[in-house]
Amino acid sequence: MPAPVPRQRAIPAAEGGQGTVAAPNESAQELPENRTAAAEAATPSATEPAKTATTTTPAQLTLLLIEDDPGGTPIVPDLLDQAGRPIRIRTARNLTEAERLLTDDVHCILLDLALPAPGRADDGDGDELAVLRHVLELAPRHAVLALTGADDTERGAEAVRVGAQDYLIRDELDGRLLSRAIRYAVERKRSDHAERRLAEGRLRAQENRRLERGLLPTPLLDGSPLRFAARYRPGRSRALLGGDFYDVVRTPDGTVHAMIGDVCGHGPDEAALGVELRIAWRALTLAGLCGDQLLSTLQQVLEHERPDDEIFATLCTVDIAPDGRRAGLCLAGHPSPLLARPGMPARLLPYDNNGPALGLLPGARWPRMQVELGAEWSLMLYTDGLIEGRVGDTGERLGQDGMVDLIRRRLSEGLSGEELLRTAVNEVRDLNGGELTDDVAVLLLDRTR
Repeated sequence: MPAPVPRQRAIPAAEGGQGTVAAPNESAQELPENRTAAAEAATPSATEPAKTATTTTPAQLTLLLIEDDPGGTPIVPDLLDQAGRPIRIRTARNLTEAERLLTDDVHCILLDLALPAPGRADDGDGDELAVLRHVLELAPRHAVLALTGADDTERGAEAVRVGAQDYLIRDELDGRLLSRAIRYAVERKRSDHAERRLAEGRLRAQENRRLERGLLPTPLLDGSPLRFAARYRPGRSRALLGGDFYDVVRTPDGTVHAMIGDVCGHGPDEAALGVELRIAWRALTLAGLCGDQLLSTLQQVLEHERPDDEIFATLCTVDIAPDGRRAGLCLAGHPSPLLARPGMPARLLPYDNNGPALGLLPGARWPRMQVELGAEWSLMLYTDGLIEGRVGDTGERLGQDGMVDLIRRRLSEGLSGEELLRTAVNEVRDLNGGELTDDVAVLLLDRTR
């Protein structure tokens, strides 16, 4: 009999829940009774109207029997699925033939454990389950039933431990038992596959969280009298890292450099670009770059690393003099920081010389403004996620004025540091009526007597 030409293997029917019913001439050997029953079931009667193309019916189960003497098997041909339809049976005399028949519409494999593995003589030595291991490697996503003799049940139990869904004893087999075993094996394989995918998903999520947590910055402020606090809340669901980024470092001359930025968008690509920009900023800052020279170089990094020419990033950089009383400020399309001093209301720093966002204008320049801080102060840098939340049912955004009023009120209550930022971010979320959809990053530097 000529060997069949199988279709390209895809996801097996045992996984997808729906399978394509193969034509009879696709198997090397089909039992005649099953072929007749399948043909009768597939042919509508003259009095029965033909079903429309939109009618969806569960896939007809297909069993691949691998046995070197299929004609002598006691398996009865009238196997029925749960819906009472015939279960299709294909037979293969060896594993080479079985591999050709293992197309995507096969639901279950019934394997005779007495069959010798390829390239292995049946001399009773070696791995007794070599043939099963070969089939499991050949069809890792198919349900497998092991067939053994009454005096070899231990090997059947071992087959289940190795990876088969169940084992059957040849002499006790009948159509009803085999039909039920096939359905059970298919459903168990589906369940095992779903559980494995769920476990893999959990592991992947844990690895992603560890990776994202490791990409968050660790401030380098050794030797500085300034106090640091930060809050970070990504807009992406179940993520630790968004398109916002920040960092703080102290250079050997005693200057403290702080930065906060925002890549447009909220996906993983934007988060990755934000990490690249933060790391580039730290490296350039430690190398001695500042102001316009630093931002121009960062724009080159952005232009080379962004996945799309439309991607841009806003940025705010501050360099605080070693005596802590003065600072240089550069704004690249970013909201101006907030400065609070004792006895004076909190206010926004000037933003008249705000330059364009990075990635918008080739050859752009970013002027550096000198700011007087005083002897005691708190400087808050933030991203627009903090000011673009809604306020109640009015639909209006909080805005910078609303944010300034909020911080003033919390400062008057004596809040500072981590407590101030946590309370402020929570209040902005409450005013929004729920979680903020944009990334939020806030950092606070304090200088006290």
